[in-house]
Order: sequence, then structure tokens, then C-alpha cells
Amino acid sequence: MKTIDDLLVGVEVLQIKGNTSIEIEKICFDTREVSSSSLFVAQRGTKTDGHQFVGQAIEKGAIAIVVEKMPKQTLDSICYIQVKCSSLALALLAANFYDNPSQKLQLIGITGTNGKTTTVTLLYRLMIALHKKTGLLSTIENRINDKTYPATHTTADSVAINKMLAEMVKEGCQYCFMEVSSHAIVQNRIAGLHFRGAIFSNLTHDHLDYHKTFAAYRDAKKLFFDKLPSTAFALVNIDDANGDFMLQNTKAKSYRYSLQSAKADFKAKIGESNFSGLNLRIDNKEVWFKLVGKFNAYNLLAIYATAVLLGLDKEEVLTQMSNLEAAEGRFFTLRKHGITVIVDYAHTPDALKNVLETINNIICKDEEIVTIVGCGGDRDKTKRPEMAEIACRLSNRVILTSDNPRSENPHDIIEDMLKGVSKAYEHNLLVIEDRKQAIKAAIIQAKPNSVILVAGKGHEKYQDIAGVKYHFDDVEVVKEYLKDK
Repeated sequence: MKTIDDLLVGVEVLQIKGNTSIEIEKICFDTREVSSSSLFVAQRGTKTDGHQFVGQAIEKGAIAIVVEKMPKQTLDSICYIQVKCSSLALALLAANFYDNPSQKLQLIGITGTNGKTTTVTLLYRLMIALHKKTGLLSTIENRINDKTYPATHTTADSVAINKMLAEMVKEGCQYCFMEVSSHAIVQNRIAGLHFRGAIFSNLTHDHLDYHKTFAAYRDAKKLFFDKLPSTAFALVNIDDANGDFMLQNTKAKSYRYSLQSAKADFKAKIGESNFSGLNLRIDNKEVWFKLVGKFNAYNLLAIYATAVLLGLDKEEVLTQMSNLEAAEGRFFTLRKHGITVIVDYAHTPDALKNVLETINNIICKDEEIVTIVGCGGDRDKTKRPEMAEIACRLSNRVILTSDNPRSENPHDIIEDMLKGVSKAYEHNLLVIEDRKQAIKAAIIQAKPNSVILVAGKGHEKYQDIAGVKYHFDDVEVVKEYLKDK
């Protein structure tokens, strides 16, 4: 059991009222989680202010309260701690509460617009194949060795992260690979974590609904590298214009990977590429991988470089990497009746462009590409016309449909997408708002040489409509209609 004094190590405290020697059983920032002997942290969120719920937290049993602004009235039985930043304090409190588990294993974080899930998932699978006890924190799932836990965010809150890391330490994990989102960085969710290494994949148009400008989005990513200790490594993709920018001001030892630059520390060259996989030359060795496309060549190179920087045997790493398969919902391919259907999570302009360019580079001249794509509601609206334009330009036919409309009207989202479609593409464009019907139409109309891309949802097993999550799985729907074709 930890006392408040134990938990406050490293926390910048402005003022304390009350007894700090009392023991705390739980740290909470949501009053629904509060129970007796809890410490409640009042955070200012994007929608609500936790300071409004201090009284409710005390009623439910909280004995210590962390605030940015002291209440006008306080209780003698409660310990009040005023801090400059509640979200930063929460992260440090959580790390101390769980005995700073990130210092007891090798924690590797990856940030970037695309490739995060594939990279951490395959690094996890690689380590498991090499008989290393390993944890995973990802968009799709969290794992501790062979146990799976559901994931709700790309990067969880700081309490959940430290709790999972502590469990990994308890289970003997040597490594943990985690996705690090730009939201998590600026919201201090990864503050107080000790990273052994950080990877930067790429930076393209996304999350401007939150960050407002591309520069702010870029700077959020860079903040991750700025705060790395000198004991860490920083590995960046220098084929992305922002790669070297991430390394400015970092204390970590810097490494670069590239498919194009001879100056990189880790280099690879693509040989053959088809729907079964691709051939890469890495460290003067030709290796066949089961992943498809140039974007996956970058992911594979980042995985190899990370494994080498962690001191693993190069030959053994490449051997095991050749057996790795794509993460769920990433270029998942089904073939039947001469039709190829690809389900992919591509939900940003660059991701969609990468997948469609990969398909275009693989198909024969007599094959056609049909793309089914929508855009999420309550998210960055500026990418909607851009995604429609990319789909039309790189496909023979396009069906605009619904993704996760959330609180928005699906029709309005599609109207935003249509703004990116020029008259030259209109004759090859259909609008079918119902996603299941859109997939059905594409498969029914498909010719034996058709390649259908179902983009945007990938691994997701739901469709979020008006705040309600309905079961929906692109792969299930595709299999249903391919079977009846």
C-alpha cells in the first residue's frame, strides 16, 4: 500500500492541505471508478472539467483530491493537493502507485500517422517467436504473453497503461511494444514512462480536428522524442520529410532507416512484390516476407532495425520475420471466383493512397480496381474530399459509403467527400450510404478480374451510428457475399 507521500515523488506540488501520510488503495480520474480510500484527480478535459465532480468523488469515498484550483471550501478529513497540471500529475502518480513498471522492462513506443499497429503487433509476434516474454499495447488489442485484453484507445490513459505494465512485469515480460498517439503525447498520458526506444514511421494528414494545424500535429509527435532519455534510442524514417525533424533536440541516440537514402543506418530495397508478399534485400540478404506493398517494406525495416537495436541476432530475426503475417484488418486478402477483395484499415489520405498504389503496382492491365470508402464522423473533415479524390484517381470504380458516422448525418459526410470528385470521375462513381449494401453491390457487379478494396474500418467489429455501436465486420460481410456470388 502506498501513502500520498510515496505517490507524490516527482510531482510538482503547489499547495497541500491535509495529511499526506494516509494510505491510498486506488487512483481515479473518473468518479464512476471511485471507491473507499481512493485518490481522485480532477482533470480539465475537452468536454468536461473534473473539478465539477470533486464533491461527488468525496461522497463515494475519495480521501485525497488532486486539483489545479483549490475548492473554496475544504474538509479536514480530506487531503487536497494543488498542482499546476492535473494530467501530468496523474501520470506520475500512476507510475509511482504501480512501482514505475516501465523501468523494469524494455518499453518501445512508435508514433506516426500510419504503420503503428502493424509495427508493434509484428514486433510483439517476433519476440514471442523468439521465445521472449513480451507485452503489447495497441489499437486492436493489448497482450501480456499469450493473454489478450481488449483495447479501447490507440493509447490508453496513464493509469491503465501503468497497471498493464505492472502486470507485464509480474508475468516476467522483458519487452513491451506500444502505439503512441499524438493525443496521448499532448495529454500527458505517457508522461512518467521510461522508454528504451522510440520509432517514427511517417507523418501525413490526420487529426486536424484536434490539433487544428499540421504543424501542431507534427510538434506533438516531436515532443515524444524531445523527452526521451539519453539511455534510449530514437529510430526514424528519413524518407519522410519530418524524420530528421523528430531528432532535433532529442537526447536519445539517433538512428535512421530508409528505402531510398544510402546515408541511413538501416536500408532495404524492394525486389518482387505481389498479393502473396514481397521480396526485400536487407543487410545484403534477400528475404521473402508475407506482407504486401511498399508501405509494409517500411514497417518491416523498422521492425528489423528495432530488433537489432535491442541486441537480437540478425539472422534469427530475419528468419522469424519471414514467417510473420499482417496485423488484423491490414491488407487482409480474400480470393474467390477470380475476385480479389482486400479489407484494409486505411482511413487517412496517405494510407488510402499507399494501399491503392500497391494494388495498382501489382495488378495486370486487364484487371480493374473497385474501391469502397467512407469517412468517420466527428473527425477531421478536411480529409474527406481528399480521400474521395484519391479513391477516384487510383481506382476504376468507386462506391462512397458510410464509415462510422458517429453523431453526424452519413449523408452530410458523403456530401463533404463529393466535393473532392471532379466531373471526369463522376461516371465511375456510386453513392450507397448503407455500408453492407455497398459491399454487396461491389461483389455482385464484380468481374472475374476485379480487385475490390474495402477501406476504412479494417479490424473494427462495429459501426458507430448516432452514438450506438452496432456489430459490423467488413470481413464477415465480404465472406457472406463472396460465398453467394
